[in-house]
Amino acid sequence: MVNPNANNNKIVITCGPRIIDILTEEVKSLGYKVRNTDHLSLETEGSFEDTMKLNLHLRTANKVLFHLKSFRCPHPDVLYKELFALDWDRFIRSDGYICINGYVKNDFIKDTRFANLKVKDAIVDKIQKAKGRRPDSGPDQTQTMIYLHWKGDWASIYIDTSGETISKHGYRKLPFKAPMAESLAAATIMASKWDKKSSFVNPMCGSGTLAIEAALLAINKVPGLLRNNFGFMHVSMFDPIAWEKLKKEAEALVKPNINFEIIASDISNLALNAAQENAKTAGVDHLIKFEKTDYKDCTLPEDEGVIFMNPEYGLRLGEVTELEKVYSEIGDFFKQRAKGYMGYIFTGNLDLAKRVGLKTKRRIEFYNAKIDARLLEYELYGGSKKNAKLPI
Repeated sequence: MVNPNANNNKIVITCGPRIIDILTEEVKSLGYKVRNTDHLSLETEGSFEDTMKLNLHLRTANKVLFHLKSFRCPHPDVLYKELFALDWDRFIRSDGYICINGYVKNDFIKDTRFANLKVKDAIVDKIQKAKGRRPDSGPDQTQTMIYLHWKGDWASIYIDTSGETISKHGYRKLPFKAPMAESLAAATIMASKWDKKSSFVNPMCGSGTLAIEAALLAINKVPGLLRNNFGFMHVSMFDPIAWEKLKKEAEALVKPNINFEIIASDISNLALNAAQENAKTAGVDHLIKFEKTDYKDCTLPEDEGVIFMNPEYGLRLGEVTELEKVYSEIGDFFKQRAKGYMGYIFTGNLDLAKRVGLKTKRRIEFYNAKIDARLLEYELYGGSKKNAKLPI
């Protein structure tokens, strides 16, 4: 039977595609050994309390799953039997609420919802037998969540300790157009050569996600501090005293300020308003200088740093034609004003990227949702650059 206090419980951490290497380094930096990886997840081990720490600290993850049981499962009836054998009343309160999610790929199940129903029935039937009442269930992901992974004839069941995905970092109340996911923005910055000690300039900032993630990284503020609800809070093993201790330890590592500039600019008032409000929610608005200006006229501090841009991709033909000029002008901007910086363009349109007209030093593969994307790195050699903002 699972011992939540033991340090050798299997913990599976999931992420978006092409982020696994960055997530692996994150997990290792927190002192955990990575046992196995695939393109969307990795395996480590620890106690239930370790899942709380991982949820608190990880910037590039989606879910932290605490393993309960794995078993051979050739039929839905076996699924029910094996799960009914678990002492669910140790984990889930009889007056609680559960939501079942899962991944199912086998010859027995045509609809994942059927498998999820079997899981729910096994759990509530067992709790009913033990306690005389059963928890409610449904689609609400803000309380106890259970995750089923059933591939072929092998099934595993987990407590989803994250609940709603931790790829959302809790500050983006005002999105603008089609912003990058917070975890993806963090991953692209972590994949860059930014040292968290030099200028970070984010023209075309949109809702401010890149600049906000840069600020959070710069002061070592972990995203879990911005969130007040996780899946682990709704199971019987949750220790609120241990959780408060973990939060205080994380808060003690936050730097009070920075000695370089983070600049976010956009020509749109709506975008800047969204970015400023989001930064305020994240508690980093005092660290970011916001400018209403065309990207070509943004302030570039004299010291070295990085320029991070996420221009539109152009999903329709007319848009692509218009954006060809934009990408070409970004290349001119890099050449004329950004000498000495490292330039980064994140784009999901590789044909448009050719219009930049500069040789890339690296082309790092990502996905933005289902869009094949690249983080393009440019080393912008040269002498001095203009740092004064031109008149609007």
